[in-house]
Amino acid sequence: MIMESAKLLFFNGREGALPLYGAFRARLFALVPDVEIKVRKTQISYYRRHMFACVSFLPARNKPARPQDYITVTFGLPTRVDSSRIDIACQPQPNRWTHHVLIGSIQEIDDEMMRWIQQAAAFAAR
Repeated sequence: MIMESAKLLFFNGREGALPLYGAFRARLFALVPDVEIKVRKTQISYYRRHMFACVSFLPARNKPARPQDYITVTFGLPTRVDSSRIDIACQPQPNRWTHHVLIGSIQEIDDEMMRWIQQAAAFAAR
Protein backbone atom coordinates (compact mmCIF):
# COMPACT_ATOMS: atom_id res chain seq x y z
CA MET A 1 0.00 0.00 0.00
CA ILE A 2 2.85 2.38 0.80
CA MET A 3 4.39 1.79 -2.64
CA GLU A 4 1.07 2.44 -4.39
CA SER A 5 0.58 5.75 -2.59
CA ALA A 6 4.22 6.72 -3.33
CA LYS A 7 3.68 5.84 -6.99
CA LEU A 8 0.52 7.93 -7.15
CA LEU A 9 2.37 10.82 -5.54
CA PHE A 10 5.15 10.44 -8.12
CA PHE A 11 2.57 10.78 -10.94
CA ASN A 12 0.65 13.62 -9.27
CA GLY A 13 -0.05 16.19 -12.01
CA ARG A 14 1.23 13.78 -14.67
CA GLU A 15 -1.54 11.20 -14.60
CA GLY A 16 -1.52 11.04 -18.41
CA ALA A 17 1.81 9.22 -18.17
CA LEU A 18 0.39 6.39 -16.02
CA PRO A 19 -0.58 4.18 -19.02
CA LEU A 20 2.98 4.47 -20.35
CA TYR A 21 4.40 3.50 -16.98
CA GLY A 22 1.94 0.62 -16.64
CA ALA A 23 2.89 -0.78 -20.05
CA PHE A 24 6.60 -0.46 -19.30
CA ARG A 25 6.27 -2.06 -15.88
CA ALA A 26 4.20 -4.98 -17.23
CA ARG A 27 6.75 -5.75 -19.94
CA LEU A 28 9.64 -5.39 -17.50
CA PHE A 29 8.17 -7.86 -15.00
CA ALA A 30 7.42 -10.31 -17.81
CA LEU A 31 11.10 -10.31 -18.83
CA VAL A 32 13.07 -9.74 -15.64
CA PRO A 33 12.39 -11.80 -12.51
CA ASP A 34 13.28 -10.76 -8.99
CA VAL A 35 13.11 -7.00 -9.43
CA GLU A 36 13.21 -4.66 -6.46
CA ILE A 37 11.46 -1.30 -6.91
CA LYS A 38 12.15 1.93 -5.08
CA VAL A 39 9.82 4.89 -5.58
CA ARG A 40 11.41 8.22 -4.88
CA LYS A 41 10.39 11.81 -5.44
CA THR A 42 12.12 12.09 -8.85
CA GLN A 43 12.23 8.53 -10.16
CA ILE A 44 11.04 4.95 -9.86
CA SER A 45 14.12 2.74 -9.80
CA TYR A 46 14.50 -0.95 -10.65
CA TYR A 47 17.20 -3.06 -9.02
CA ARG A 48 18.69 -6.51 -9.27
CA ARG A 49 22.03 -6.45 -7.49
CA HIS A 50 22.42 -2.83 -8.60
CA MET A 51 20.05 -0.35 -10.22
CA PHE A 52 19.57 -1.20 -13.87
CA ALA A 53 16.76 1.10 -14.98
CA CYS A 54 14.52 3.90 -13.83
CA VAL A 55 11.50 5.86 -14.95
CA SER A 56 11.48 9.63 -14.52
CA PHE A 57 10.28 12.82 -16.13
CA LEU A 58 13.75 13.88 -17.20
CA PRO A 59 13.17 16.27 -20.13
CA ALA A 60 15.51 14.38 -22.47
CA ARG A 61 14.35 16.46 -25.45
CA ASN A 62 13.69 20.13 -26.08
CA LYS A 63 10.14 21.10 -25.16
CA PRO A 64 8.83 21.39 -28.75
CA ALA A 65 9.95 17.78 -29.39
CA ARG A 66 8.38 16.36 -26.20
CA PRO A 67 4.85 14.95 -26.19
CA GLN A 68 2.50 16.21 -23.51
CA ASP A 69 2.49 12.85 -21.73
CA TYR A 70 5.78 11.00 -21.53
CA ILE A 71 8.15 9.07 -19.33
CA THR A 72 11.90 8.86 -19.64
CA VAL A 73 13.36 5.40 -19.28
CA THR A 74 16.99 5.31 -18.20
CA PHE A 75 19.18 2.20 -18.26
CA GLY A 76 22.84 1.34 -17.88
CA LEU A 77 25.01 -0.88 -20.07
CA PRO A 78 28.73 -1.58 -20.38
CA THR A 79 28.81 -0.13 -23.91
CA ARG A 80 27.06 2.70 -25.71
CA VAL A 81 23.93 1.84 -27.69
CA ASP A 82 24.05 3.42 -31.13
CA SER A 83 20.42 4.19 -31.97
CA SER A 84 18.44 7.25 -33.00
CA ARG A 85 15.99 6.30 -30.24
CA ILE A 86 18.52 7.17 -27.54
CA ASP A 87 17.93 10.80 -26.58
CA ILE A 88 20.97 11.13 -24.30
CA ALA A 89 23.91 8.80 -23.67
CA CYS A 90 26.76 9.53 -21.31
CA GLN A 91 29.65 7.62 -19.79
CA PRO A 92 29.77 8.45 -16.06
CA GLN A 93 32.59 5.98 -15.47
CA PRO A 94 34.68 3.50 -17.49
CA ASN A 95 32.68 0.55 -18.82
CA ARG A 96 29.36 2.14 -17.85
CA TRP A 97 27.05 4.00 -20.23
CA THR A 98 23.81 5.59 -19.10
CA HIS A 99 21.10 5.91 -21.77
CA HIS A 100 17.93 8.01 -21.61
CA VAL A 101 14.98 7.28 -23.90
CA LEU A 102 11.90 9.50 -23.89
CA ILE A 103 8.72 7.42 -24.36
CA GLY A 104 5.60 9.17 -25.63
CA SER A 105 3.51 6.19 -26.75
CA ILE A 106 2.94 2.61 -25.69
CA GLN A 107 4.15 1.45 -29.13
CA GLU A 108 7.62 2.74 -28.25
CA ILE A 109 7.81 0.17 -25.44
CA ASP A 110 8.69 -2.45 -28.02
CA ASP A 111 10.96 -5.49 -28.28
CA GLU A 112 14.05 -3.38 -29.01
CA MET A 113 13.51 -1.23 -25.93
CA MET A 114 12.86 -4.23 -23.72
CA ARG A 115 15.94 -6.01 -25.08
CA TRP A 116 18.01 -3.06 -23.80
CA ILE A 117 16.28 -3.30 -20.42
CA GLN A 118 16.89 -7.04 -20.24
CA GLN A 119 20.58 -6.50 -21.06
CA ALA A 120 20.78 -3.76 -18.42
CA ALA A 121 19.25 -6.10 -15.82
CA ALA A 122 21.81 -8.79 -16.63
CA PHE A 123 24.61 -6.19 -16.45
CA ALA A 124 23.37 -4.98 -13.05
CA ALA A 125 23.14 -8.51 -11.69
CA ARG A 126 26.90 -9.07 -12.19
